[in-house]
Amino acid sequence: MGTGPAVIVDRLAKSFGSFHALTGISFEIARGEILGLLGPNGAGKTTTVDILATLSRPDEGRAEVAGHDVVAEPAAVRRSIMLTGQHAALDDMLSGRENLVMFGRLQGLSKSDARERATELIDRFELAYAANRRVGTYSGGMRRRIDIACGLVVRPEVVFLDEPTTGLDPRSRQGVWDLVAQLRDEGIATLLTTQYLEEADALSDRIVVIDHGAVIAEGTADQLKERTGATYCEIVPRHRADLPAIVAALGSLLPEQNRPAEDASADRISMPAPDGTATLVAAVARLDEAHVELVDIALRRPSLDEVFFALTGDRPALEPEAAL
Repeated sequence: MGTGPAVIVDRLAKSFGSFHALTGISFEIARGEILGLLGPNGAGKTTTVDILATLSRPDEGRAEVAGHDVVAEPAAVRRSIMLTGQHAALDDMLSGRENLVMFGRLQGLSKSDARERATELIDRFELAYAANRRVGTYSGGMRRRIDIACGLVVRPEVVFLDEPTTGLDPRSRQGVWDLVAQLRDEGIATLLTTQYLEEADALSDRIVVIDHGAVIAEGTADQLKERTGATYCEIVPRHRADLPAIVAALGSLLPEQNRPAEDASADRISMPAPDGTATLVAAVARLDEAHVELVDIALRRPSLDEVFFALTGDRPALEPEAAL
């Protein structure tokens, strides 16, 4: 195992006919880091993963995975990675244990070592109760867990998770989240593409946002939230009829553009909090003096959803990435 970045993407470009899927993207992933790759459908996420997993060749630029060039050393790259996506690549006619043993044998383990590793992973992924059942009887969450387990039979240096929780129920999604956190604990670099923004927020050490095949933002979730919008104060009165009284009490603290229209159906007021807690304290004092009863008043930060739409929402519709 090397000491440099686990993944290097340097000015990758890829076109499909007249459609430019990637237009020169660059980023790196450190060893043990989870990088969230976000973007609308057609932004280039799956194309990027396909190139890094040697399933597609770039037109321009270069990429390295675990120190190996994806074009010059594809076999070495494939030995270093695990790729799992929305559709688990399992044999439905075999049991979970048999799938694990098969993957071990395919990756060069002896029969006894493959069986031993299968037992370890079955215990780790809490699948002992279903290990001897055909995978065709598994639920979506169980299939995703056994799929990831198969990819870990031989420890990879880099894991590519392409929308791994699509179609899963909340409990199964949480189970996959726990597994992703375990990969980080083991020092395995992970590239996560997801359509669930809360997933990227919860799991990623850093996030790269791409659109139209280009990187448009990069940083931690907190850094992206700071970039998109400052902290604001949200005020929820117990009685909606008190909104005019709140507007009057806040006075100069509440900018004109944040004042609800008389015929609006709003049940709360959101206003900038440029001074953070000082703004909150001033608002509480004014509302207390006006004897306005509140359900809630708190400082809020933009959600990653708001960040995402602020960065990409005003862009034209894209071609479906599934076609790429």
